[in-house]
Amino acid sequence: MDTNMGFAHFLSQTDAVGQFILLVLGLMSVATWYLIFTKAWSNQAMRRHARRFQEEFWQAPDMEAVAAHIRQHGVHDPFSHLAHHGLRAAEQYAARTGKRMVESGSAEDFLTRALRRAIEQDTARLEYGHTVLASVASSAPFVGLFGTVWGIYHALLAIGMSGQGTLDKVAGPVGEALIMTALGLAVAIPAVLAYNAFTRANRLTLTELDGFAHDLFAYMSTGNRSQAGAAKGQVATFRRVAEAA
Repeated sequence: MDTNMGFAHFLSQTDAVGQFILLVLGLMSVATWYLIFTKAWSNQAMRRHARRFQEEFWQAPDMEAVAAHIRQHGVHDPFSHLAHHGLRAAEQYAARTGKRMVESGSAEDFLTRALRRAIEQDTARLEYGHTVLASVASSAPFVGLFGTVWGIYHALLAIGMSGQGTLDKVAGPVGEALIMTALGLAVAIPAVLAYNAFTRANRLTLTELDGFAHDLFAYMSTGNRSQAGAAKGQVATFRRVAEAA
């Protein structure tokens, strides 16, 4: 029985098609782990900036203070981005000439369109890379399975040509071919878990962003903080006191 069977032996025996399949799986794995690390880091930074901005927003005396905060610190999260669009809508409405179709409507219409655009942009930004993760998760097992079928086919051809069909001669080449299936699963499983985790995190963020948009619209339309906004301000105050303690 040949004792040199293994992954190294499999690589030395695979043909151009098998090498291409391995290359595809390798690129899928690199793309998956790149997105996992970059999105995890960016999401953590985004949540940190969002938490800080919401605390500053509900502690601010008026929208002028919010605008000054955004000019000083910039836009680094969906919530400050939403407030920035709302402030720009108010400025554009005040400077309107009434001669363009885009300027039609009331101040509430201006604000509604601006907030809707901001949420759509943030949704697209949060979903960056999800198509790649979903594609890898769904296709990598089949790519690996195709490699296995191809490897078994060539292994059986070689065994048939040698005329030695005993179990010890069949088990090694077929077992090596099954490595492709294992590699396909190894690529797909992290992509599935990452896709589910990022999708859930985005859903929670967008739900919170939608609530913030309603509070922002109510405040900018009426000049009064909504009850939800006041509650958030109290929570932010309690959090700061707890952190200071």
